[in-house]
Amino acid sequence: MVAKNRKQTGKSPATQTDRDKSPLVSPPGKSNVRRPGRESKAFNSSHSNGLSGIGHKLGLTPSAVAKLGITLLLAALTGYLHWHHLSQLFENDRHFSHLSNLEKEMAFRTEMGLYYSYYKTIIEAPSFLAGLHMVMNDRLTEYPLVINTLKRFNLYPEVVLASWYRIYTGVMGYFGIPTKMCWSINRGEGLTPVDSCEGMGDPAYFYVSCVFLLNGAMMSLFFIYGAYLSGSRLGGVVTTMCFFFNHGESTRVMWTPPLRESFAYPFLVLQMLLLTYILRTRNPSRTAMVALGVSNLCFMLPWQFAQFVLLTQITLGVCFILMFGNSMLLTSFYASSLVSIWVIIALRHRFAQVFRPGIVIWVMQGLAWVGSTVLLKFMLSTILCASDDAHISGLIKSKFTSYKDFHTLMYTCAAEFDFIELETPLRYLKTLLLPINMLVVALIAGRTVQDIVRFLRDGGKTADVDEAAGSESSGKGELVYHSLQLVAFTVLAVLIMRLKLFLTPHMCIMASLVCSKQLFGWIGEKSKHQIVVFALMAIMAIQGVANLQAQWGIIGEFSNLPQEELLDWIQENTLPDSVFAGAMPTMASVKLSTGRPIVNHPHYEDTGLRERTKLVYSMYSRMSGETVKRNLMKLGVDFFVLEDSWCTRRTRPGCSMPEIWDIEDPQNVGKVPLCTHMSRNSRPHFTTVFSNDIYKVLKVPKATKDLR
Repeated sequence: MVAKNRKQTGKSPATQTDRDKSPLVSPPGKSNVRRPGRESKAFNSSHSNGLSGIGHKLGLTPSAVAKLGITLLLAALTGYLHWHHLSQLFENDRHFSHLSNLEKEMAFRTEMGLYYSYYKTIIEAPSFLAGLHMVMNDRLTEYPLVINTLKRFNLYPEVVLASWYRIYTGVMGYFGIPTKMCWSINRGEGLTPVDSCEGMGDPAYFYVSCVFLLNGAMMSLFFIYGAYLSGSRLGGVVTTMCFFFNHGESTRVMWTPPLRESFAYPFLVLQMLLLTYILRTRNPSRTAMVALGVSNLCFMLPWQFAQFVLLTQITLGVCFILMFGNSMLLTSFYASSLVSIWVIIALRHRFAQVFRPGIVIWVMQGLAWVGSTVLLKFMLSTILCASDDAHISGLIKSKFTSYKDFHTLMYTCAAEFDFIELETPLRYLKTLLLPINMLVVALIAGRTVQDIVRFLRDGGKTADVDEAAGSESSGKGELVYHSLQLVAFTVLAVLIMRLKLFLTPHMCIMASLVCSKQLFGWIGEKSKHQIVVFALMAIMAIQGVANLQAQWGIIGEFSNLPQEELLDWIQENTLPDSVFAGAMPTMASVKLSTGRPIVNHPHYEDTGLRERTKLVYSMYSRMSGETVKRNLMKLGVDFFVLEDSWCTRRTRPGCSMPEIWDIEDPQNVGKVPLCTHMSRNSRPHFTTVFSNDIYKVLKVPKATKDLR
C-alpha cells in the first residue's frame, strides 16, 4: 500500500511552480490506509409552498402533490445511491484518488484514452475556442491526415465537459476557492514519489465525477419510469432493486466511464419514458414531442452505435448536421429504415386494396419494410461510395454464415462481440429477473392476441370505439411497445453480448409491471398484491445481495509500470513530431500521455482507419520483414511499439493475430510469425531502441523516409 502525504491545497488550476513552492506537510492522522468515503451533505431545496404552487399550476390536488413529492424524493434517493455505488466501485477497483496524473491517464485504456485525450486538449488549450479548433483540425490522431474529430468520434460529451471544467475552475479561481487537494505519494519498491490530486479541480476527477452524476440521474429516471409504467411507486422500487441486484449485467460505467454509452444511455432512458407518456396520452402536447426529439438527439450525438437502437425520429437529420455530414449516419440501416417506414405508411391504402385486412396485410408490410430497408441501405452506400459501416454488415453476416475476414475477426474474437454467454440467462434466473419478464410478456401477449382476435371478428371496425375503450387501448399499446422493445433488445444481446447492456435494464423496467393492476389485478385487493410483490423482492434479494457483496469485494489498485516506463521513455527520448504505430489500445495511451502523432487508434468505424490498422498489424502476420517495413514506410512511421502478448495471445482457436492473418494471407500459412522473429532480433529491418518485459520499441530506419 502506498503512503500519501498532503502536498498542497492550492487554488485550481495548480501550476508546477506552485507545487514546487508548496512544502510537503503531512496532515494530522494521515496513514497509508485508504481513507473512508467522505460523508456528503444532503440538501433539501424543496419547500412546501413552492411544491404547492407547482401543483396548483399543474391542476393537482394536495394529495396528488404529496404523492408527487414522495415520488421525486424517492427518485432522488435512488439517484444518490447509484452515484455513490458507482463512485465507490471505481475507487475500490483502481484506488483512483491515489494515482498520479499519468497513472490516471493510463487507467483510461483503449478508446477511453482516445476520447479523454480530446477533453485534455481543450482544457489545456489557451482558450476554449482554441481547443475546439484543435480538435476540429487534429493532426495527431491519424498522421499525416488532418481530421475533424467532432465529425469522426462523437466527442460532444468531451466538448461540453471541457467547457464546464474551464468555467468551474475559472469561477473558483476568481473567488479564491480551492478546488483540489494534492499529495505526494510514496509508491515504495524503489519507485520515485508521484503527485496525486483529488477534487473537482483535477481534470480526471472532474470528468469521471460528471459521468457518475449523469448515471446517478439515470437511476432517478429509472425509478420514475418504473413507477409511471406500472402505476405504482412500488413499481419504481422493483425496477431499481432489479437494476442493483443485476448491476454487473446492467452497466459497465463503473469500470469504463469514458465509453460512449456512459453518456448516451441515460438519454435513451429519458426517450423511452417520454415515448411511454406519449403512447399513454391521447393528445400529446407539442412540448412532449419536442422533448422526445431532443432526447433522441442527445442519445445519438455521443454514440456512433445509437442508430442501431432507435427506430424513428427526425433527429437523424439534426444529428447528421451536427456531426458535420457524417456519411455513416446517412447510409445507416437506421436512415434506410425511416425512409422505408414513411413509404409504407404513405402506401398503406394500396396495401389495403391488394391484401386482405388483418394479419396478412401486417405480414406483408413487415416483409416490405425489411426488404426495402436492406435494399435502400446498400443502394445509398453504393451511390454515396460510403463504406464506413461495412464492417457492421460483415459482423452481422458472420453471425449467420461462415463468412469471416480480417476486420470481422477483430470484432468476433473479442468476447463482448461474441454471442451472449450461457451464464447470463442463468444469472437472470437466479435473481428472478427472467421468470418475472417471461410472466409479464406472456400476460401482455395473451391480452394482445385476444384483442387481435376480437378486432378480426369485428371485421376491423374501430370507428365506434368510445373514449374509455380508446384509453384502455392506449394503455395496452404502451405495454405492447415495451414488449416488442424487449424482444428487439433480446435479439441484439443474443447476437452481440456487449448489447446486453440494453437488454438487462429494459428487463428491470418490465419487472415493474408486477405491480400493475392492469396486468395483475386478478391477484386480489391492493394489500394482497403488495404482499406478493414484497415476497418476490425478498426472494430476489437472496442472490441480489450476494451479487452486490461480490461487487463491493472488488479491491484493487491500478499499476502499469511497464507502460509507464514506455511513456516516460517516449517523452524523454523522442521528438514531439515522432510518429508512432502499434496496437490500437497502446496508441491511444501514447497520444493521450505523450502528445506524439499516431497512425492508428481504437476507433474502428472508418474505412481508411481500418486499412491503416491492417497495414500496422502486418507486424503480427507471417509476411516478410521487408514487406512489413514497407507498410510502415507508407504510413510515415518512425517508431513501432511491439507487444509480444499480441503475437501469442489467443482467446480461442483461430483468434491469435497470426491466425487472423492466415485468413487474409493464405500463401504464408505455416511460417513463423514476424513478431516472433522481432521479439528475438529486430535486425536487419528495424533497430530496437527500447525494451522492457512487455514493450519493445522498433525504430524504422531513417533511409526509408525517402520512400514515403
